[in-house]
Amino acid sequence: MQIVVTAWSNGRPNLVTGAGLGVRVARRDRDAYFRRLWSEVTLRLGGGESVRVILSPAFWRGCSELRSAKIGQWMLENGVAPWPKGDPPRLRLEPTREAEFQLSMA
Repeated sequence: MQIVVTAWSNGRPNLVTGAGLGVRVARRDRDAYFRRLWSEVTLRLGGGESVRVILSPAFWRGCSELRSAKIGQWMLENGVAPWPKGDPPRLRLEPTREAEFQLSMA
């Protein structure tokens, strides 16, 4: 099963380091594919690289973004970021194992 996610920005991302970028998971997908008992998830970014992302309490309250400079770097390297204001690209997030997902281009 693949989840469609959208690119996310904090409004002032660092386009060199990738800080301030990530992906937003729809609440319905968050509730269906993520477990409240998980404190973090691992995202596989391709090329063998992976990143651990902390699931903060805010993730469950309404800020369902997975945020990491490594995700941002991957987005920059793959031409996903930056994007036109109000038109974030869509990406795929595929569950691969318990608390692990593969992030890829849509």
